[in-house]
Amino acid sequence: MVKINDLSLCVATPNGSGSASSNRVLFQSIFKMGIPCSSKNMFPSNIQGMPTWYQIRASQDGYLCRADEIDLIVCFNPETEIDDVEKVRDGGIIFFDSTKEWELEGKRENVQYIGVPAEKLVKENIKGSSIRAKLRNMVYVGSLAALFEIPMDTVHGVLQRIFGSKPEVVENNKVAIQLGFDYIQDKGITQEVATLKTIEGGNEGLILTEGNNTAALGCIWGGLTVMAWYPITPSSSLAEGVEQYLPHYRQDDDGKNLYCVVQAEDEIAAAGMILGAGWAGARAMTCTSGPGLSLMNEMVGLSYFGEIPTNFFIVQRGGPSTGLPTRVQQSDITSMYYCSHGDTKHIVLLPHDMQSCFDFASLSFDLSDQVQGPVFFASDLDLGMNLWPSEPLEAPTEPMNRGKVLSEKELEMRNGLFHRFLDEEGNGVGYRTLPGNQADGAAYFTSGALQGESGRRSEKPEVYEQTLDRILKKVDLMREKLPLPDIEEADGNRIGIISFGSSIEAVREARDRMKAQGLETSHLLLKALPASIRVKDFIDRHELVFVMEQNRDGQVAQIFRAEWPELAFKIHKILNYDGLPVTAGAVVQKTLAQLKELGYES
Repeated sequence: MVKINDLSLCVATPNGSGSASSNRVLFQSIFKMGIPCSSKNMFPSNIQGMPTWYQIRASQDGYLCRADEIDLIVCFNPETEIDDVEKVRDGGIIFFDSTKEWELEGKRENVQYIGVPAEKLVKENIKGSSIRAKLRNMVYVGSLAALFEIPMDTVHGVLQRIFGSKPEVVENNKVAIQLGFDYIQDKGITQEVATLKTIEGGNEGLILTEGNNTAALGCIWGGLTVMAWYPITPSSSLAEGVEQYLPHYRQDDDGKNLYCVVQAEDEIAAAGMILGAGWAGARAMTCTSGPGLSLMNEMVGLSYFGEIPTNFFIVQRGGPSTGLPTRVQQSDITSMYYCSHGDTKHIVLLPHDMQSCFDFASLSFDLSDQVQGPVFFASDLDLGMNLWPSEPLEAPTEPMNRGKVLSEKELEMRNGLFHRFLDEEGNGVGYRTLPGNQADGAAYFTSGALQGESGRRSEKPEVYEQTLDRILKKVDLMREKLPLPDIEEADGNRIGIISFGSSIEAVREARDRMKAQGLETSHLLLKALPASIRVKDFIDRHELVFVMEQNRDGQVAQIFRAEWPELAFKIHKILNYDGLPVTAGAVVQKTLAQLKELGYES
């Protein structure tokens, strides 16, 4: 039976061959048809030549995680084609360039082979173009449009939007796409896997964007004026986004910049720069990934113990060491939560979609001012670098909250009585002044060594213990002020699932599948650490709770077990750590396997 608006395809090409543009045109054309869809780009860690795979999923039911199976694979990379032909499901399609005889044609049974002489068509019909070598990829766009009934006017519209400022590029791409389209139609090639039909009003009002881009905008709305960073995949595009937007929002009427961006010599220097900026009263941030976070540990500790607002945006990737720098993992959670040597605990925000990337990025600056210390924004490569459909972003309407900052007037009203680290209200947070405050008594000393309430150095055991307890208090008291979890629960559910970050989409689909099989589950979407008491209560209300994580060790589950040991026996792990975005099938299989092992009967 031919599926309607339910298709998973994968394009296999060498990196740097121009396929990024063709894949973008293909994906956005499906989106413009109004069909719910998502894309995943599995790219290598070099600039050119290594394999890349781009997966597109169209889902009538609106599921956005990576599909379990591939219906069609475009084999345009000789280096990987032997493995690539095995990735498509039985009954699927293997699409290849038939310019030359292809040795793998017919090697698999129960699949359809479709060959189009892409390279030959381009050479014979497009002369003198500077991009001719890359136009071979646009041929498969046209061929797939013909096979799956993607309207050509939709494809042309997307082309115009992407390359509209380059008329020659638009025209050459149109020709290549038409060549692929006409070849399929002229040869009468058909398929019985799926067809795509336009949904009137579908995707209306939605945008396509990346989490790094929306986080960059969130930083601007959060009051960012200083960014120091060092390039590293997959966080670089977040910094580049900030640099792109700052000139539009941080200039005075004369065009003078009201911001500072520094590409530092390394991650340690970047962290030190935002530390100084935060101490001076600027809203400052850096962004990095796991290796950069490792280098920043000591500066994070100084921010924590010196009580200086800083913001660290961590876009997670495969580790440890260099690991898989262009693959997905959520393996730096404990590194952020307990970052630096000694006894530490930090706020970690866990966005899960484009709006929360924007909201949490903006919120992080308020939070770091309020707790006077580091705040982590924990994204991942899938969320940060892949295109996601989203409602238009809603900007915050609340004014910025700078926390406990004493102005000159306020300090004068106190007769200059100001002890920097004195906990006056019992919430662990002392008042601070900013450089430039001319009132008597405004100055204070900041150090990474132990200081008493007045800011003077101390080595008294009781002061050290009191200081560690006070700093922990101010973080723990934020539990119910951080973004609260979303909970879906029905009376009588015995099984709960907790997810966070980009894993939410796989869990959402997996829960629907398990429900269809007779297993209904509750769900909690975790949005921040330290976790709200609502998370503890959710675990307590269920017999078993599975924490879905894209890391090997179940880092969030370990945090829950450490903080609520009396509930540890209820907390179990669903783990996916192969570097690819998790699928719903993997969540279902691993959940059911554990339930069977635990002797659970529905």
